[in-house]
Amino acid sequence: MEPSSLDAAAAQTVPAETGLHARVLDHLGTAICGGELAPGAVLNIDELVDRYAVSRSVVREVLRVLASIGFIEARRRVGVMIRPASAWNVFDPQVIRWRLASAGRMAQLRSITELRTAVEPHAAFLAASRIGRDEASDLVGLAAKMWAAGEAGDEERFLHLDIEFHRRVLLASGNEMFVRLQDLVAEVLTGRHKHHLMPHHPHEQALQMHADVAQAIQRRDGERARQAMVQLMEQAFDEMKSLWEQTGRPEHGTG
Repeated sequence: MEPSSLDAAAAQTVPAETGLHARVLDHLGTAICGGELAPGAVLNIDELVDRYAVSRSVVREVLRVLASIGFIEARRRVGVMIRPASAWNVFDPQVIRWRLASAGRMAQLRSITELRTAVEPHAAFLAASRIGRDEASDLVGLAAKMWAAGEAGDEERFLHLDIEFHRRVLLASGNEMFVRLQDLVAEVLTGRHKHHLMPHHPHEQALQMHADVAQAIQRRDGERARQAMVQLMEQAFDEMKSLWEQTGRPEHGTG
């Protein structure tokens, strides 16, 4: 396949093929993240067409998406080759979702938790000086709803509220680059829930920490908001650490 073949692939699929495209994309993405398709392995379009029983246009669109996030590259006289993890766009929500569904799950949980620990406390600090009065009140109310859902063991509602809470803190920071991280946070929280890596009843300490963050932001106490978020992130990190110790796989890095 010529180097430009992936770029020239059809960018659209007919509606009937949309589900097939998603299935093939998820399967290949997860296989690459999990190491089943190792760096240097070559993908053959005809073999993929036969394996997944889909059209060449579906396969080419899947390969185009994988190329856009750094998973594969087309090399002259070689074909479509799997790239090493260092080339991946690890900030793409799809990549995070695939890593959480693969053998690299714990490595992904570790890296995203470390990122959140670095970013979210400062986002809370900024939010305390930039958030509007109504938004601050809504954040306090949201923390209260999280507490109620957590106490009731309503995992689905708690997950929805947890994602929304952290989204609003990032949004209130007023930093457009922080705001772009909201999809990453949503993916990791959803992934922890989907793969049963969350406690059925959130620890009361974690519920209190969310309330502390919201109240400090409402009082415009930036330093207290930062410290409360640091404590919340440390608690999340400790939960993850216990999982790494249970699996015996405290992986570092990507893949």
